[in-house]
Amino acid sequence: MAYYLLRRLTQAMVMLVIVSIIGFTILHLAPGGPMSQFASDGSMTQADLDRMAETLGLNRPLPVQYLDWAGRMLTGDWGISFRDRQPVLHIITSHLGATVELMASATLIAVVLGIVIGTLGAIRRYSLFDSLATIGAMIALSIPTFWFGLVIIYVFSVGLDWLPPGNRYTVGDGSLLNRLHHLIGPSLVLGLVSTAIWSRYMRSSMLDVINQDYIRTARAKGVSEPRILMRHAMRNAILPMITIAGIQIPSLLSGALVTETVFTWPGMGRLFLDSISYRDYPVVMGILMFSAVLVLLGSLIADLCYSLADPRISRQP
Repeated sequence: MAYYLLRRLTQAMVMLVIVSIIGFTILHLAPGGPMSQFASDGSMTQADLDRMAETLGLNRPLPVQYLDWAGRMLTGDWGISFRDRQPVLHIITSHLGATVELMASATLIAVVLGIVIGTLGAIRRYSLFDSLATIGAMIALSIPTFWFGLVIIYVFSVGLDWLPPGNRYTVGDGSLLNRLHHLIGPSLVLGLVSTAIWSRYMRSSMLDVINQDYIRTARAKGVSEPRILMRHAMRNAILPMITIAGIQIPSLLSGALVTETVFTWPGMGRLFLDSISYRDYPVVMGILMFSAVLVLLGSLIADLCYSLADPRISRQP
């Protein structure tokens, strides 16, 4: 296990370096640049722009800029935002709480509903419930997230006035109840889309398990169906879902990007879009690296949990 963990950590470090090089290069070779924001100001002369570029370190060769950025990032200095002139790490952490709050609630909805719907669909295969669940999952996977969010706002905020149309809380009222009220809309949008994925995987995994010989043997011995389901089938069917969790939970960041924009949720997704629009490279790179670490960490934790849940799995090289 120790050798496996060391090997995975080494692979993760190599992947982070590759991601950082690709991301840094693409951002700096993209049309425009951070200086375009200042160049649009007619009051700034070319001499002013040159001084600004020198101050920001943008007049140096790209490899030099990357090495300087990477060296400072390893020491905990993620750079200074071009727009806000504040430390990037401070800006990201100030928006992280809102994203974690949204992702946690969406994950809870997706996992609970996905496991329940997938399990019932497998047990009642080809029934009306299974058919409706399949149709619902296909619809949820097909519709764009931003459109689903706008429909939720139009129906439940504009039409019925049940939910607030956006923001994390009402100005002047930061109570827990008010925050939960604002959280319902975006968490439902993000969670229901993920529910479709979880339910499909859970149904497939459960179908594989309930057709195994040991399940038929348990039935032949007279074991009750609820006991078979909970003690034998569910326990083994849930194992592949650990791997799915390691992939799906970090990928919620991409869904949160759209959902946070639609609901004006002050999280990292909205910050990422705003930073791209402003060509705020330090913030964009900070969010990119944070997301890469989250994806790699989620995959590693999923593998470790899988090996702990199923001792039969060997981690020998």
